[in-house]
Amino acid sequence: MKINKLGSTDLNVTHLACGGLFISSVGADFEEGKKAVHRALELGINYVDTAPGYANSEEVLGQFLEGVTQPYVLSTKFGGRPVPFNPKDKDQLYFSFDRSLKLLKRDTVDILFIHEPDRPGQYDWYDSWDTFHGPVNDVLDDLKKRGLIRYTGIGGTTVHEMTRIVEKSNYDVLLTAFNYSLLFREAETTLIPAATKKGMGIVAGSPLQQGWFARRYDEVLNDPPAWLSPMRRAQVMELYALVERIGMSVPELAMRFVFSHPDIHTVLSGVRSAAEVDTNVKTAEAGALPPDILDQLDEIYRMLPYRPCEEPLAARIVNAKAYRGPGMLR
Repeated sequence: MKINKLGSTDLNVTHLACGGLFISSVGADFEEGKKAVHRALELGINYVDTAPGYANSEEVLGQFLEGVTQPYVLSTKFGGRPVPFNPKDKDQLYFSFDRSLKLLKRDTVDILFIHEPDRPGQYDWYDSWDTFHGPVNDVLDDLKKRGLIRYTGIGGTTVHEMTRIVEKSNYDVLLTAFNYSLLFREAETTLIPAATKKGMGIVAGSPLQQGWFARRYDEVLNDPPAWLSPMRRAQVMELYALVERIGMSVPELAMRFVFSHPDIHTVLSGVRSAAEVDTNVKTAEAGALPPDILDQLDEIYRMLPYRPCEEPLAARIVNAKAYRGPGMLR
């Protein structure tokens, strides 16, 4: 599998990484999850990401990775505890990180991310949105000086606030999620270029858009929910026509599209089984898409290069009729 240097860090990471969002004992089989993580390491994947907000993912990964001797990169995030969590309280920030270390059964982690800094009112990390400073940066600097973390990172879902943070700060790694995939490409406009200019490592999350590209949803297109715009429906139908022409599944196309971006160093993929790991590794080994397919995807993207206001951010397509859109009667 392709190995990339993670920006200006001294970390070399596999192009495919193991996302911890679905690695937990909540709604999943513990032993199957353990097999998935061990299979990923066996096949050479060397980067594992988790967070306090991913159910009990840190605790489960601490058990799965205990005793593993081969080298791997591990990242986690601030936030989520104690409840309520105040990101401007240094004691709470230290508590959150100390708890992560205990659950992960580690003395250090390679990368510590600020999780979702782009959500004022939920996690109001900064004293000022113009200067981007606050206690969290003091804590990150302290942890780095003490050798408890090697690198700092910023991770979020929105683009323009994240771009401002990247431009005005000195984090080592960017984790961007839900905004760079087949039909959702906001991150390529300002965020990825800004991070590349700063020499940051770039981690892309949710190449399947948390469900949009996990499979075909012909039943949703044939009986569309109220929030699905005619433009998006036509765009997805054209995408399905393309996969039929080229003989490639939607998930493979989606993952290889993200692998094709020259500035993305590693791609997080959540897995629930060893079989999913095997499939994803084969997809990663297939590498970037041919230029002619990328050109066709660009044409399809240009059919609707923005998100209609009623459209859900993540995986509502999986249970499409349960979501009516923001501001609409339930």
